[in-house]
Amino acid sequence: MKPLAEREAAGGSLGAHRMRSETNSRAVDTILFDWPASEPALKASRCFECGALAFPAGTSCRNCGAVAVTQERLPRRGRLWAWTIQRFMPKAPYRSTETPATFTPYGVGYVELPGALCIESRLAENDPGKLRIGMELELIIYPQWLEEDTAVMSFAFKPV
Repeated sequence: MKPLAEREAAGGSLGAHRMRSETNSRAVDTILFDWPASEPALKASRCFECGALAFPAGTSCRNCGAVAVTQERLPRRGRLWAWTIQRFMPKAPYRSTETPATFTPYGVGYVELPGALCIESRLAENDPGKLRIGMELELIIYPQWLEEDTAVMSFAFKPV
């Protein structure tokens, strides 16, 4: 399994479709994160009634059912709480530019965002020797696949 830096240098994995200034892009889902943005952040909703915070953002509270919620931006940095390596290509509806022959394993982890919550995310590192519980991570936005001339952007966390 090649580390992300080697895969990116070869044009693979999270670096498969590097953004050029003339490339169009869109978020995989606008409810997940700000895009385009110079400092993108994941979006959550907070309930006015019970104070519960939820990611992704919703139109009502998942805890108490109240419809009075507000949207909040989550911290861009957090700590790795748990992780594993996804060693096989996910089945549909997973989308990427990879095929079963070109699939590269990737890290998946729970990231604890300070003062917020713990979320599941793809990791920009797949080398088990470089992942450790408690390490600091930072949000990145990367191109997951192309639709004609538009890069469809998703999110991951990379080591700081």
